[in-house]
Amino acid sequence: MREKRRRFSPEFKSEAVRLVVDTSRPVAEVAREIGVHEGTLGNWVNKYRAEHVSDEPPLTMPERARLRNSSARTENCA
Repeated sequence: MREKRRRFSPEFKSEAVRLVVDTSRPVAEVAREIGVHEGTLGNWVNKYRAEHVSDEPPLTMPERARLRNSSARTENCA
């Protein structure tokens, strides 16, 4: 028997996205906390980021370094 799909209000989605975007917490962590599947919250966050590209704060120096290191490790694996 199929489960009934849960519906979330725009306010709930917005607050959930803000928890991820404003606090830089992982999607999986926030999803567990609020009881939403991480793929669902990830979709909401991706949609928000696509719609608010210019609203994102610039990367900090530690974030840039981590991204650069991650990219270098990925290239070395290929």
